[in-house]
Amino acid sequence: MGVASWLVWREGPERLDVRIALWLYGLQLAVNALWAPLFFGLRKLLAGLVDILLLWVLVALTTLAFYRISNEAAALLLPYWAWVTFAAGLNALILRLNP
Repeated sequence: MGVASWLVWREGPERLDVRIALWLYGLQLAVNALWAPLFFGLRKLLAGLVDILLLWVLVALTTLAFYRISNEAAALLLPYWAWVTFAAGLNALILRLNP
Protein backbone atom coordinates (compact mmCIF):
# COMPACT_ATOMS: atom_id res chain seq x y z
CA MET A 1 0.00 0.00 0.00
CA GLY A 2 2.83 2.36 0.81
CA VAL A 3 4.54 1.72 -2.51
CA ALA A 4 1.24 2.17 -4.33
CA SER A 5 0.61 5.53 -2.68
CA TRP A 6 4.20 6.59 -3.44
CA LEU A 7 3.76 5.67 -7.12
CA VAL A 8 0.71 7.93 -7.23
CA TRP A 9 2.29 10.74 -5.20
CA ARG A 10 5.37 10.88 -7.42
CA GLU A 11 3.13 11.75 -10.39
CA GLY A 12 2.74 15.17 -8.83
CA PRO A 13 0.69 16.21 -5.81
CA GLU A 14 -0.16 19.45 -7.63
CA ARG A 15 -2.42 17.40 -9.95
CA LEU A 16 -6.06 17.30 -8.86
CA ASP A 17 -6.46 13.60 -9.71
CA VAL A 18 -3.42 12.74 -7.57
CA ARG A 19 -4.74 14.78 -4.63
CA ILE A 20 -8.14 13.09 -4.87
CA ALA A 21 -6.56 9.64 -5.09
CA LEU A 22 -4.35 10.30 -2.07
CA TRP A 23 -7.29 11.77 -0.13
CA LEU A 24 -9.26 8.56 -0.81
CA TYR A 25 -6.22 6.56 0.26
CA GLY A 26 -6.03 8.45 3.57
CA LEU A 27 -9.76 8.11 4.15
CA GLN A 28 -9.70 4.35 3.63
CA LEU A 29 -6.72 4.10 6.01
CA ALA A 30 -8.74 5.94 8.67
CA VAL A 31 -11.77 3.69 8.14
CA ASN A 32 -9.46 0.66 8.24
CA ALA A 33 -8.08 1.84 11.61
CA LEU A 34 -11.61 1.83 13.08
CA TRP A 35 -12.45 -1.77 12.23
CA ALA A 36 -10.27 -3.65 14.74
CA PRO A 37 -11.35 -1.57 17.76
CA LEU A 38 -15.00 -1.92 16.75
CA PHE A 39 -14.87 -5.64 16.02
CA PHE A 40 -12.35 -6.92 18.55
CA GLY A 41 -12.18 -4.22 21.23
CA LEU A 42 -15.83 -3.23 21.58
CA ARG A 43 -17.22 -6.47 20.13
CA LYS A 44 -19.64 -4.44 18.01
CA LEU A 45 -20.09 -6.93 15.20
CA LEU A 46 -22.71 -4.96 13.28
CA ALA A 47 -20.73 -1.71 13.56
CA GLY A 48 -17.66 -3.63 12.41
CA LEU A 49 -19.56 -4.96 9.40
CA VAL A 50 -20.81 -1.49 8.45
CA ASP A 51 -17.25 -0.18 8.79
CA ILE A 52 -15.68 -2.93 6.70
CA LEU A 53 -18.32 -2.60 3.99
CA LEU A 54 -17.56 1.13 3.82
CA LEU A 55 -13.88 0.21 3.73
CA TRP A 56 -14.53 -2.18 0.82
CA VAL A 57 -16.16 0.62 -1.18
CA LEU A 58 -13.38 3.05 -0.33
CA VAL A 59 -10.68 0.56 -1.36
CA ALA A 60 -12.53 0.06 -4.65
CA LEU A 61 -12.70 3.82 -5.24
CA THR A 62 -9.05 4.23 -4.25
CA THR A 63 -8.00 1.43 -6.59
CA LEU A 64 -9.94 3.03 -9.45
CA ALA A 65 -8.45 6.45 -8.71
CA PHE A 66 -4.96 4.93 -8.56
CA TYR A 67 -5.58 3.06 -11.85
CA ARG A 68 -6.27 6.33 -13.62
CA ILE A 69 -2.82 7.52 -12.53
CA SER A 70 -0.71 4.34 -12.35
CA ASN A 71 -1.67 0.82 -13.39
CA GLU A 72 1.07 -0.55 -11.14
CA ALA A 73 -0.25 1.32 -8.10
CA ALA A 74 -3.73 -0.04 -8.68
CA ALA A 75 -2.40 -3.58 -9.10
CA LEU A 76 -0.59 -3.30 -5.77
CA LEU A 77 -3.92 -2.60 -4.04
CA LEU A 78 -5.68 -5.69 -5.43
CA PRO A 79 -4.42 -8.13 -2.73
CA TYR A 80 -5.56 -5.65 -0.06
CA TRP A 81 -8.98 -5.41 -1.67
CA ALA A 82 -9.18 -9.21 -1.77
CA TRP A 83 -8.25 -9.38 1.92
CA VAL A 84 -10.91 -6.80 2.84
CA THR A 85 -13.44 -8.88 0.86
CA PHE A 86 -12.48 -12.01 2.81
CA ALA A 87 -12.53 -10.18 6.15
CA ALA A 88 -15.95 -8.68 5.38
CA GLY A 89 -17.29 -12.15 4.67
CA LEU A 90 -15.89 -13.44 7.96
CA ASN A 91 -17.34 -10.46 9.82
CA ALA A 92 -20.76 -11.10 8.27
CA LEU A 93 -20.62 -14.82 9.11
CA ILE A 94 -19.57 -14.18 12.69
CA LEU A 95 -22.39 -11.66 13.07
CA ARG A 96 -24.88 -14.16 11.65
CA LEU A 97 -23.70 -16.89 14.01
CA ASN A 98 -23.73 -14.58 17.05
CA PRO A 99 -26.98 -12.60 16.94
